[in-house]
Amino acid sequence: MPRTDSAPVRLLSKTSLALPMALIGGVLSLPLAAEPNVGESMMQDRAGNTVGAVLLSETPNGVLLHGRFGGLPAGVHAFHIHETGACEPPFDSAGGHLTAEDANAHGYLREDGPHLGDMPNIHVPQTGRLELEVMTRVSDMDAQLFDSDGAALVIHEGADDYQSQPSGAAGPRIACGPIEKRKD
Repeated sequence: MPRTDSAPVRLLSKTSLALPMALIGGVLSLPLAAEPNVGESMMQDRAGNTVGAVLLSETPNGVLLHGRFGGLPAGVHAFHIHETGACEPPFDSAGGHLTAEDANAHGYLREDGPHLGDMPNIHVPQTGRLELEVMTRVSDMDAQLFDSDGAALVIHEGADDYQSQPSGAAGPRIACGPIEKRKD
């Protein structure tokens, strides 16, 4: 026999739709997970040739660098974050190594080191091509890399000895790239 009183059904329909709609509205109003702070650096040699690209991503434990290089001279080279985002050859414009407020000494082998911008040496094969990932001690890209004068990545001619002051006796700077905040 067909049902003639549909009031309970209508009430149930309105109630059953109201709760999911409220939940959907609540979920949509929640803030989305924050996008990671991301930077990039296009590295050039002294002649203006592009020799690498590095992506920098802020993580809960530091800044992760992922770099791809080509056209670098074979050998072991110091690789640092410098305090100024300027790269006019011979790249002295990049200033010294990025340091923390407490201005540690340079080098992983020093008890009072390392600088905030110190990173491990890179080992470039005969092909001149290299891909690397390295985690840095930088903890706040906005304050430490994207400040008013910026920061730069620098590759030196020689290896960092991890202790000589102020920059590990690494020799002249052979490549440099300002670190820029990624726009997308």
